[in-house]
Amino acid sequence: MNVAVVGTGYVGLTTGVCLASLNHDVTCVDLSPARVDAINRGETPFHEPGLPELLAHVLSAGRLRAVADVAAAVARCEVVFITVGTPDAESGIDLSFVAAAARDIGKALRTALGYRVVVVKSTVVPGTTDTVVRQALEEASGKRAGEFGLCMNPEFLREGAAVSDFMHPDRIVIGQWDERSGRTLASLYDAFECPKLTTTLRDAEMVKYASNALLATLISYSNEIAAVCEATPGTDVEVVLRGLHLDRRLSPLADGRRIRPGIVDFLWAGSGFGGSCLPKDVNALRAYARTHGLTPHVLDAVVAVNASRPARLVALAEEALGSLRGAEVALLGLAFKAGTDDLRDSPALAAARALVEKGARVRAYDPLIRSAPPGSGLDRLLAVCATPEEALRGADAAVVTTAWPEFAEWNWAELVGLMRRGVIVDGRNALRAVAWPAGVRYLGVGRAPDNGSRGA
Repeated sequence: MNVAVVGTGYVGLTTGVCLASLNHDVTCVDLSPARVDAINRGETPFHEPGLPELLAHVLSAGRLRAVADVAAAVARCEVVFITVGTPDAESGIDLSFVAAAARDIGKALRTALGYRVVVVKSTVVPGTTDTVVRQALEEASGKRAGEFGLCMNPEFLREGAAVSDFMHPDRIVIGQWDERSGRTLASLYDAFECPKLTTTLRDAEMVKYASNALLATLISYSNEIAAVCEATPGTDVEVVLRGLHLDRRLSPLADGRRIRPGIVDFLWAGSGFGGSCLPKDVNALRAYARTHGLTPHVLDAVVAVNASRPARLVALAEEALGSLRGAEVALLGLAFKAGTDDLRDSPALAAARALVEKGARVRAYDPLIRSAPPGSGLDRLLAVCATPEEALRGADAAVVTTAWPEFAEWNWAELVGLMRRGVIVDGRNALRAVAWPAGVRYLGVGRAPDNGSRGA
């Protein structure tokens, strides 16, 4: 099938490349000529394991190309995806990019011959596809929905595992304007054997928000339990949550063997959630609820708990040092989670801001982020170091904000020797197995301070 994908961010490029690997003919569209050229050279504009190799394969096979011309892409396709961003706004969600993409596609539909299905894959609040998108398409094309197809097909891709998630989905949700729209899109996914739910446009839009809101809620619930454990001597949130995981409703037994579903990965304490999806989507759903006269009590609490966690790490460092004014702090991890270079809404940046406000000087190290990205403002907040030694040399404390696996494999006996004072605040509990040298004060999350020292 011939496919066009408008937008080449995480979702768009991953979708295009993976569909091309399944022998579909794909044209990716981006308004940036520089990004178009980079993709055609086989360069991915972000870090995603496995994507560069797959991109090189489909480019060499001639099954994918990138262009800056929406009309040219629509002219050759049967299905066109909208995968542009839906950033935060005062109203909860900014739909301007989605509306603009729909207008551009509509203009192309005006002269295009034959039936095409427009598929919204961007995350949008319920009622967007059948109002904002449909109206933009109809006004620009001079056609009515039905003359072209219209679907909503939410994505469930995790950064750092997006290729695997696309190729091995746990479900495919197809919201349809009419049966012809849904059938056409469903044929694109014939190769997948996972459950497929065909429903209304608004149900499909809501499925995405309900899914992300649940994941965010699980994380904040775990961090709320961590806060209670931090106030309760003798308790350890890692043990408490491990005991919770053993509930057979979370980790069922099958043929006498324990099955560990991926959902329990969200039931661990840490420094909070971030990234391009959970914060934005929870806020959009909260705003959407309020426009309907509802108070989203649970989601409001989810956001409040999440916002409190970076400050808790800073408080732990301050309590251990006595004061942060003039202190040198090494921030270990900048990305919102391991396996990605995404800084969006990263708890690490919130922790860095709080440290600076307390008077600390911050140096940071992240395996994938070796300099401050242009326009990020990081250079005004902290110094990004090329090595962990550079970040830790002369530091009074180290604060772990991203659970990179290699952090636990470092030679900490040598690294601690570079520090001025041996205070380690582990916001991800990623270093609990480290054998700390004498004199080091290690503070994880979810344990009371008098139960948090090791190696002293």
